[in-house]
Amino acid sequence: MSAQAPSAVILVRAERFTPNPVTSADNAFQAEAPQGQSADDTAAKALAEMDALASALKDAGVRVHVFADPDHTRPDSVFPNNWLSTHAGGNVAVYPMYASNRRHERRADVLEMLKSDYRVQTIVDYSGLEPDGIFLEGTGAMVLDHVSRVAYTAVSHRADTHVLERFCTDFGYEPMAFDAVDSDGVPVYHTNVIACVGTDVALFALEMIPDLRRREEVRERLTVQGRKVVEITEQQVREFAGNAVELCGRTPEGKRRYIMAMSARARASLRPDQVAVIEESCEIVAVDIPTIELAGGSVRCMIAGVHLDHRPPVEPELTEAVAAINEDAPVTADGRDVMIEA
Repeated sequence: MSAQAPSAVILVRAERFTPNPVTSADNAFQAEAPQGQSADDTAAKALAEMDALASALKDAGVRVHVFADPDHTRPDSVFPNNWLSTHAGGNVAVYPMYASNRRHERRADVLEMLKSDYRVQTIVDYSGLEPDGIFLEGTGAMVLDHVSRVAYTAVSHRADTHVLERFCTDFGYEPMAFDAVDSDGVPVYHTNVIACVGTDVALFALEMIPDLRRREEVRERLTVQGRKVVEITEQQVREFAGNAVELCGRTPEGKRRYIMAMSARARASLRPDQVAVIEESCEIVAVDIPTIELAGGSVRCMIAGVHLDHRPPVEPELTEAVAAINEDAPVTADGRDVMIEA
């Protein structure tokens, strides 16, 4: 399994998708649905786009876990990367969310699936910081370099540096925080709209970091292990070119393949020379998701990567044998049963 590119992902099939009015104040990428388009039509179009992404990733050999969400009170649940991240060694993080109507996107069934299908050792839950007005919206707020252990973070009220420091201490990352703004001076609401870090290539809108010294420090840190940086423009950022994610799939023959998943809109915004650099290490998989992009996020936001070791299924014969042993398990002096795990 690649350290940077997960081979499994979580998607949420939000049946009542709509652009979230609560987040529109600070998300400059949001837009309203076309005039005259009903809420039912918007939801139906978004469902088709979600299914198309799931299908494209499966076709690329990525393991896809899809969770249905019929709840009309969770308009942004299609973006699970904001409340959940997983990490090598069996570690999972749950995050504090800025918008109050997004906080119940956190789902126990997703965590239970991870514990059942993957080797999970620790779940660290930071959501208790919400009453204190402290937020860190997962891998939307942070773009994580799992190879060099760096957490690139554009500072905003959705990415508090105090909880960033706590996360980095708990999970073993180096925090690299910076200010990022658009040409009107508006802060970038999420780091993952301006940056994508893959194994051998990164897409990054370095021009949106106004501090020139900090900009060069970020560039140097990105390239320290030989990674190539594709510098994208603010206009390309507005087309969601930065909101991509590297994944590890398999060919039909079982050979490992690296893909860069992004939207068709993002792919169309890239210049041929930029595409050429990306395709030196990744195959671009682009899916058309214009309805979902109305909410201000794109393909990266829709994907929660699974960086955990898969738990192999227990053979039925072994399960039955363990059950038989435990039925006659001896009792210790303090009265505790001696149990054997499969």
